Amino acid sequence: QVQLVESGGGLVQAGGSLRLSCAASGRTFSSYGMGWFRQAPGKEREFVAAIVWSDGRTNYADSVKGRFTISRDNSMNLLYLQMNSLKADDTAVYYCTARQYLTSSTYWGQGTQVTVSS
Repeated sequence: QVQLVESGGGLVQAGGSLRLSCAASGRTFSSYGMGWFRQAPGKEREFVAAIVWSDGRTNYADSVKGRFTISRDNSMNLLYLQMNSLKADDTAVYYCTARQYLTSSTYWGQGTQVTVSS
């Protein structure tokens, strides 16, 4: 069973930075894509960033390009989201996700709250 545990959320002022981490366990993730989604109050969950675990290719939502960086540590099964130049609109619960390419099985973490004060 895949387990994803996020950490690193918190309260930060606009313009500040945070780094989210996601500890992944229960599988070998070489055939997975990993990513981050977020959900603000009253809004749909939306895509933030993704990474191909095996080769590190990345993809970002337009709203975070140039400000957020997704990365992974293969040896430790850790996924990161470095968030810089944070804005009030980035306030949301951030979820780590893993998706197996062949079966499309998708797993979610419990989420971590990020609050950006303006």
